[in-house]
Amino acid sequence: MYDDSLYSIGDLARRTGLTVKTVRFYSDQGLVAPADRNPAGHRRYDVDAVARLDLVRTLRELGLGLPAIRQVVERERSLPEAAAAHADALGVQIRVLRLRRAVLTAVAQRGATEEETHLMHRLAKLSEDERHRLIGEFLDEVFGEDGGLAGVRRSLTPELPDDATAEQVVAWLELAELSRDTEFRSVLRRLVEDEVAGRAAANGPAGAGGQVVRRDLAAVVRELAGPAVAEGVGPGSPRAAEIVGAMVRRCVRPVDGVDGVDGVDGLVARLERMADPRRERYLRLLAVVNGWSAPESSAEALDWVVRALRAR
Repeated sequence: MYDDSLYSIGDLARRTGLTVKTVRFYSDQGLVAPADRNPAGHRRYDVDAVARLDLVRTLRELGLGLPAIRQVVERERSLPEAAAAHADALGVQIRVLRLRRAVLTAVAQRGATEEETHLMHRLAKLSEDERHRLIGEFLDEVFGEDGGLAGVRRSLTPELPDDATAEQVVAWLELAELSRDTEFRSVLRRLVEDEVAGRAAANGPAGAGGQVVRRDLAAVVRELAGPAVAEGVGPGSPRAAEIVGAMVRRCVRPVDGVDGVDGVDGLVARLERMADPRRERYLRLLAVVNGWSAPESSAEALDWVVRALRAR
């Protein structure tokens, strides 16, 4: 120290906890200017330089770049403005890192090939608008232009939150891949057609011939077949015959007195579509992405009912 108010670079380094090299660098960058020089030409700094260097060090530790820091110390930009801009930038970086972590986690868990890894990475980088377009195209194909099922469509729409967890991102990646499966799209489309037909039958008389399946089929399956599955009742047993008889009476309605064979076949076909494991997987992934409770599984009950109906 040369007097009560001026400090050498070494003094300044000791007071701020920075290295001499770092103080010299910040000085060369114009972030802290010397107040004077001694007879030998060495830089000397006043007490304001201490406060300025403390601010520079704090902002650097928070990750702000030198241009932003220069704007703050030169009063070209307020500290809150700079902090807000940097917080936004960090938010983007965090999202990118979370997506990268999710892709790497999925690759490790699934033993993905190079091609699958490339696809997952590409899906992970999609913007919010691009994600909506991808799922929108999938749902457009499944639902067509039927506006009467808008509520069902909304219930099947994934919405990945901005602050998504790694689990949600991994679920989104798998769901996005699943939505590209053309066979799965066809299965869902047929189920939508089943739903439309069921609603039409419930709201008015059906055409002559055949039988129609009533709504809420999955709930009926769980209600009637769930206990039998839990108790280990065989699908070919007399008890199973009673259960599927009750299901037919409850889910299939005769039209114009036509015999029920075609109707039972239609019921079996619809149950088989509902039993597609991709359908339940989609619903489980959807629940994870949207932060919903896990849906109740119908897989075992659906399989049991299909076998029991065929045995009947």
